[in-house]
Amino acid sequence: MELTTLDAIDLQLLDLLQRDAAQSNQALAQQVHVSAPTCLRRIKRLHTDGLIERQVALLQPDRLAALQGHGLSAIVEVTLDRQGAEWLDGFEARAVAEDCVQQCWRVSPGPDFMLVVHTRDMPGYLALSQRLLTDDANVRNVKAFFATRRAKFETKVPLALT
Repeated sequence: MELTTLDAIDLQLLDLLQRDAAQSNQALAQQVHVSAPTCLRRIKRLHTDGLIERQVALLQPDRLAALQGHGLSAIVEVTLDRQGAEWLDGFEARAVAEDCVQQCWRVSPGPDFMLVVHTRDMPGYLALSQRLLTDDANVRNVKAFFATRRAKFETKVPLALT
């Protein structure tokens, strides 16, 4: 898919949508000083071009945990025994299939993968660990870091606005 070029209005729209995607098309159009139909066409093009991957609601895990019980967040380093493409791809496919895995990064140097995991509690983490890490004979080393406090969480990608 060939991407079109981005102008200042496109960048402003992307920035505004990253901050609050629930804004109406009319509100966005006013902020970037274009008509509502023009704004809508631009946003549709940004979706079609793949610059906007998806729009979601971001939940506050601490408040949700207070209503549902404890929540457990961990950052997990995973090193595989064999790093051939088929082994890396296989582990990645298993990791991304797990709902508890919020992020899966293939990294270098160091471990092969960094996972951001959120489970309801320690038994939930242990079950995930058994399925994903222990049962896989190719996992050589795992190091888990359990979050005690979230100081910052941001999904916004910095843009070069003019």
